[in-house]
Amino acid sequence: MVSSPLPLPDAGTALRVGLLGYGYAGRTFHAPLLRTTPGLALVAVASRQPAQVLTDLGPQVTVHAEPAALLARGDLDLVVVATPNDTHVPLAEAALRAGCAVVVDKPFALDARQAEPLLALARQQGKLLSVFHNRRWDGDFLTAQALLASGRLGTLRHARLHFDRYRPTVRARWREADVPGGGLFIDLMPHLLDQALQLFGTPQALSADIARLREGGLADDHASVQLRYANGLRVALGASMLSALPGPRFELQGTHGAWRSWPLDPQEDALKAGHRPDPAQPAAWGQTLEQGELLLAQHPDQPDRLTHQPWPTQAGRYPAYYAGIAAALRGQGPNPVPAQEALQVMQLLDLARQADQARRELPVDLRPT
Repeated sequence: MVSSPLPLPDAGTALRVGLLGYGYAGRTFHAPLLRTTPGLALVAVASRQPAQVLTDLGPQVTVHAEPAALLARGDLDLVVVATPNDTHVPLAEAALRAGCAVVVDKPFALDARQAEPLLALARQQGKLLSVFHNRRWDGDFLTAQALLASGRLGTLRHARLHFDRYRPTVRARWREADVPGGGLFIDLMPHLLDQALQLFGTPQALSADIARLREGGLADDHASVQLRYANGLRVALGASMLSALPGPRFELQGTHGAWRSWPLDPQEDALKAGHRPDPAQPAAWGQTLEQGELLLAQHPDQPDRLTHQPWPTQAGRYPAYYAGIAAALRGQGPNPVPAQEALQVMQLLDLARQADQARRELPVDLRPT
């Protein structure tokens, strides 16, 4: 039986939001972005750190010790799940059954089989279900998207998308522990696969290598996925904790030239430092002075004559995600990251694990959702 959605608030009424979890993701990304999005009001947080929440967010936010208490309120339009990875699915299910629209921090789930019932439940409940793939709004991703649309690089032949870090010491936290949802692969590869799907579409086949390289490491800390496309395109995705000499974050190689960009998008560091987007001055957010490099052939018959020029990186736009959520909940725009798209990411993650275990390339056949 399909339950009737709650009446949509009018344009002057803020949508009431509850946040499950106030760890790194909740405190760094979700709370700041929710509180600076017009039309959204963060009114409740489930956390076992009430003092920290109240210090950061003030007394106007109610702190609940357990997710169940927050979900029992009955006055929330949207619930954001920003808890450890292995709790995403059960908490998202509980929030949907409580009659709320739901945003899930990435990864959507631990695997595709776990995620699929959530899509069916969201349809049954008539509720929005979205996944926080925020790196669709990284400045380098937006720059790559614009360059591909412009055709400047000609036919794309090879691309590289990497998160290279140098963190040789294993830290005592669940993301680096041998627990469900731990490890670098499930932490960063969802971002890279999502970006690849958005930029290049569905690959024909993939291979993968997932490893634990650091001394004393408990979970994987190195991952690479190679995507092969029917048109000949090759895409290399990678993440590592042992990259003291990082390569480009983005690299696109085409028949007319290439573009590459090194620095990581600055928005995460800005949020960690306490900076906040100003809705009155959206263009001031996400700016970077770092530039990429564009190399273009002057003439196809003279491939050795390349022009080199700095190429500006577009401003990042993380605030666009929750602005899109607010619009979608009011029936004024699409879901910015539909759960169906996040499920495809999970399907590719599952296949990459299989390819790593089989030590061979496997064909891609994404199941319809």
